[in-house]
Amino acid sequence: MIRLQSTAWPTSGTSLDLGALHDAASGALASIESRLAFTSTAVRLVGPLEQHTAGRVFAGLGAIAAAEVTLARVVEPHLDALAILHQADLEPPAVSTWGVFAAEAPGLRLDATLVDDAWQLTGTKPWCSLASHLSDALVTAHTAPGERRLFAVALTDPGVTTDDSAWLARGLPLVPSGPVGFDGVPASPVGDDGWYLRRPGFSWGGIGVAACWWGGAVTLVDRLLAAARTRPDADLLLRTLGAAAIDLSIAEQAIADAAQAIEHGHADDVAGPRLAQRVRSTVRGRVDAIRAGVLGALGPGPLTSEPAYLARMSDLELYVQQDHGDRDLARYGRMLVEAD
Repeated sequence: MIRLQSTAWPTSGTSLDLGALHDAASGALASIESRLAFTSTAVRLVGPLEQHTAGRVFAGLGAIAAAEVTLARVVEPHLDALAILHQADLEPPAVSTWGVFAAEAPGLRLDATLVDDAWQLTGTKPWCSLASHLSDALVTAHTAPGERRLFAVALTDPGVTTDDSAWLARGLPLVPSGPVGFDGVPASPVGDDGWYLRRPGFSWGGIGVAACWWGGAVTLVDRLLAAARTRPDADLLLRTLGAAAIDLSIAEQAIADAAQAIEHGHADDVAGPRLAQRVRSTVRGRVDAIRAGVLGALGPGPLTSEPAYLARMSDLELYVQQDHGDRDLARYGRMLVEAD
């Protein structure tokens, strides 16, 4: 179970009942359906991300990921979608599960057109995680040359086509992420052109993903600690444990500091994207170091005999690829060069 160590966490984070959240999350791992059903519990115990709830949401996502990375991968976009709808003054259906599909890929395009004063989506959207299981999604689509707008769409519409057959990943196998086809599907606009990327919460949501990476690594460090307790004289194992614990502390500190900055109004305008990229790159680097250290210290045995350990290693390896490594570091460098 996750334990908050940083003193930078705002009260919204430290007041969260992490034990109750961990217990609820651990009881939701029977199937993908039970994980989707847990989203309503996450809304009740954690809630969507707003300026005054950043600490609560980041700590909560970390706690869920500590229970299981796959569950966090299901919950995070649902909470993100609810936060987006709230910012747009829209209410989701009472019983619904949401994804956020904003990726682009060469050769694939989703267009939004007005037909008799109503919007329709036609084309293909890539990287639509869990589309075959969700009830609804927020989807970006092209409205004009160089312009995209966010739309709410029911994934149960007969014009929506999903296909999970190409998802062969060992990491996050229960969260297939593939292309979805839209054929004249009715859609409701959420904000105007470009609003999705301009809103302050866009960059904050990216920090929520990093909180999941951090939480996923907590359990790996716990596994390393358990091994070290059985071999208290193994200096190399102790050295790896010490390094992993420090890496974990650095990752947590970055997320706690970000929550504090958001809640105090220091992450708006250009400060938000810079903060988000700094946090994501910091956490990605620390989680990669933890994974490598744990793998080297524990050897191949747990990979062949501990399903939960193997799943966590594989899930984290894939999940952190949402950060683009050197390309995102270059992006952060460009932000610094262009800063006033």
